[in-house]
Formats: sequence, C-alpha cells, structure tokens
Amino acid sequence: MTKEEILKKIQEMLAQLFDLDPEEIKPESKLFDELELDSIDAVDLVVKLQKQIGKKIMPEDFKQVRTVQDVVDVVDRLVNK
Repeated sequence: MTKEEILKKIQEMLAQLFDLDPEEIKPESKLFDELELDSIDAVDLVVKLQKQIGKKIMPEDFKQVRTVQDVVDVVDRLVNK
C-alpha cells in the first residue's frame, strides 16, 4: 500500500467517522486544532485503522501524531515494514 493510498483511505475514514468534508482533510491538517478531533475521536480512529490494516497500533506509536500526515506515516510503517 502506497502512502497516497493510505492517505486516501484515512481521508475517507475521517470524513465518514467525524462527518468532515474530505476536501478539507489535507496531509498538513492538524487533527485536534483544525479537524477538531478530541482524544475519544483519536481512539475511535485507531480502532478503525487497526481493523483496516489488521495490525495492532501501539499507543506509543500514536502518541506523537498531530497531523493527518503523521497518521499516514504510522500506518505506512506498520503495513510496509
């Protein structure tokens, strides 16, 4: 899975889960400030991602995530290592 494919999937997921406009979800979008997610939303996102990729995402992997691109990078490391 390429980073572009991962980004597209995450954009779709964010739009669907949190009723966001997919056009507003860019790699540099800040999850908490711009997209207005909270910690519960972040947990929901991790659970959904784990189901999609079939791998466990460790809390420490997600601790430094601030932007959509950060999420893409974490997923890319897990699926393409």
